Amino acid sequence: MQTDLNAALDIGGTKIAGALVDDRGRMLVRATRPTPAQEDGAAVMRAVHTVLDELTAAPEWSRTSVVGIGSAGPVDAQTGTVSPVNIPGWRDFPLVAGVRERTGGLPVVLVGDGVAMTAAEHWQGAARGHRNALCMVVSTGVGGGLVLNGRPHPGPTGNAGHIGHISVDLDGDPCPCGGRGCVERIASGPNIARRALAEGWQPGPDGDATAVGVAAAARAGDPVAIRSFDRAAQALAAGIAATATLVEIEIVVIGGGVAGAGEVLFAPLRRALKQYATLSFVRGIKVVPAQMGTDAGVVGAAAAAQQYRAGALAATSV
Repeated sequence: MQTDLNAALDIGGTKIAGALVDDRGRMLVRATRPTPAQEDGAAVMRAVHTVLDELTAAPEWSRTSVVGIGSAGPVDAQTGTVSPVNIPGWRDFPLVAGVRERTGGLPVVLVGDGVAMTAAEHWQGAARGHRNALCMVVSTGVGGGLVLNGRPHPGPTGNAGHIGHISVDLDGDPCPCGGRGCVERIASGPNIARRALAEGWQPGPDGDATAVGVAAAARAGDPVAIRSFDRAAQALAAGIAATATLVEIEIVVIGGGVAGAGEVLFAPLRRALKQYATLSFVRGIKVVPAQMGTDAGVVGAAAAAQQYRAGALAATSV
C-alpha cells in the first residue's frame, strides 16, 4: 500500500486545522473547526476529533502513515501532553493519546506551534536553503523555533526556540509565564496596543484599538504609535541578538499578525538589531518576512511528520 501522505494538525486558541499533505507540501484534503477555547478540555478534544474524522473519511487517508501535530504550548513531546496558555481546559492534557486512538494507532509527532512554523518556513518558505535560522511568530503571543545544521531543532520536549520568553528587561513587567520583562510582554500585539493606549494614543474613527490600529497610526506618523512599535522592535532585536550569539543563525524569519505591519515593524527592528548584534559572527543576520502565511502551522506539522518518516525525528512514545 502506498503511504506517501502526512496527516497534520495545527491547534491554536482560535482554530483547529487539519490536512493531508504530500511530500512536496501540497494539501490534498483540508478540515477546520473553531477552537472552543473557553470550554472544558473534553469539548476542545471533540473539536479535534471532528477534524480528524473528516480527514480519516477521505479516500486519501489510506495513504497516510503518520500524524504530525503543531500545538500552542507549552507542549511536552516526551509525555504527549499539552498545556496551551490560551486553552485553559487543557493542562497536561493527553493530546497524543487522544489523536492516536482516533487514527487507529498511527505514530504521532508532537511539536510546539513555533517549531511547526519554523519547519514550514524551512521546508517551503523564507528559510528554505538556510542551515541555521530562527523563525518567529509575533502575534497575540511571541513564539519561535530553530533550524540548526539544516534541520528543525524541536528539543527534547518540542519547545526549543521559544524566544518569546527570553527576558530582555530585568526590571520589566511580570509576564503570565512567571518571568519578568519577557520579549512577549513587550512585543506581542496586545502589549503593543496596551502600551500605546497607556501613553495616550487614541484609536481612529474605526475604533480599532488593536496592534493593527496602532500600526495604521504609526504609518500616518502618530508619534505615540511609532514609539510603541519601536519599543517592540527593540525587544525583538535584543532577543534575536541573544539567540544568534548562542547558536549562530544566518537568517530570522518573522510571521504572525504583528509582522503584517510591514516596515512599521521591520525598519526599527533592523535598526535596533545593529545596536544589539555587534559581534562579528552575528552582524550579517538577515531579517525577512515569513512566506507561508496561515498555512504555516499545518504545513509545519506535516514537515514534522515527514522528518519522522525520514528517520530524523522520533514519534511521541506514549
